[in-house]
Amino acid sequence: MKKILIYLTIVFSVVCGQDKNNSVYADGIAAVVGEHIVLKSDIAQLVNMAAAQQRLNPSTDIEKLLLLQNEVVRSVVDQKIILEMAAVDSIEVEDKDVDRALDQQIEMFISQSGGEEQAEEMLGQSLKSFRREFWYEMKDRLTTERYQQTLINKISVSRADVESFFYTYKDSLPIFPMMVKMRHLLITVEAGENSRRLAYDKLSNIRKKIIGGDSFEELASLYSQDPGSRQKGGSLGFVRRGSLVSEFESVAFSQKVNVVSEIIETQFGYHIIETEEKRGDKIRVRHILIVPEIVEEDESLSYKYALTLKDTAETLKDFKRLTALYSKDAQTKEIGGDLGWINPNKSPIPEISQIISLLEIGVCSLPVRTEQGYHLFWVDSYKQGGRPSLAMHWPEIEGMALNHKRSEWYGDWIADVRERFYIQINNW
Repeated sequence: MKKILIYLTIVFSVVCGQDKNNSVYADGIAAVVGEHIVLKSDIAQLVNMAAAQQRLNPSTDIEKLLLLQNEVVRSVVDQKIILEMAAVDSIEVEDKDVDRALDQQIEMFISQSGGEEQAEEMLGQSLKSFRREFWYEMKDRLTTERYQQTLINKISVSRADVESFFYTYKDSLPIFPMMVKMRHLLITVEAGENSRRLAYDKLSNIRKKIIGGDSFEELASLYSQDPGSRQKGGSLGFVRRGSLVSEFESVAFSQKVNVVSEIIETQFGYHIIETEEKRGDKIRVRHILIVPEIVEEDESLSYKYALTLKDTAETLKDFKRLTALYSKDAQTKEIGGDLGWINPNKSPIPEISQIISLLEIGVCSLPVRTEQGYHLFWVDSYKQGGRPSLAMHWPEIEGMALNHKRSEWYGDWIADVRERFYIQINNW
């Protein structure tokens, strides 16, 4: 990837360093929009970012890179126009929103690349430098998006619009999948007392070895059951406050640097934690995780417990009440376990596709084992799939018609607005 970025830098240095008359300059103007100029170096930075994200190879993807460059130039020109219009309508974003969005962008780069060093290599600069240089670009981007949203939110569709869209495009509309509106109640399988004690004792002995001078990194590589950090000596790298489970985070952020914590318990098992560095609301931290073993007796107890709840859930009202009391899915337990309308073949719970034909409307299912534990399912209703039909798929077709109308309206709007500005896009 470093070679890719070096190649891109050379390419953009060449195209940014000469105009068609072969006059040499330090930087160049990619475009002029009204009283604003767009520098080729700024375009190069954006192209570098996009190329890194799309993992384009300059030795084999030259045409794609040139197309990407043209797309970026056009996008930036449109952004400058929209910013001018947004200023007229007093559209602004707060600095804290820019900071938050930039943090998310940087965290995404770090996650995609596998660490801060790799992210900096992909970007071709330090994260600190990127944050400083890209802050104003992010503010412009958020302002543009907010203004675009205020514009298109004014667009709506009537019944006649939806019907016209359907009859115009029905032959090219996709086949709709069968959908099901359903709920679930989750019972997790928890390790018994004996397994918990064995796991705690094992981690206690590991902690004693580290306190006695053994290497945290080596012991983490040997014994930690966190597959994401084990090969890195237990390191989680730099993490931001709010990104860890509360029990872990409370200790990691409050303890002193280079001190091995006491054993703590989270939903994942038992941990010992060492905070290696603190930077404001970020820390560099490592840990060793030991997970209590699930044995056959634990499986049996959880299944029987779920079966007892199934026998109690005779009505939807019963199911909702039991879900609020006993479900371990924090995101759905307060809404009756509602999963909404889902495509069984693309569900976050893959097992649904395997048992959907066995589920009846208004009847609590038998316990179904998944990675999360045992689920009880309740089907509210089915929606037939197949060729698009106004009678069967009105909400979906209405959404498509709305998006189509908004897209056409916005295309006409931006074309009209472009006519109000002096625009010059230079050849590269």
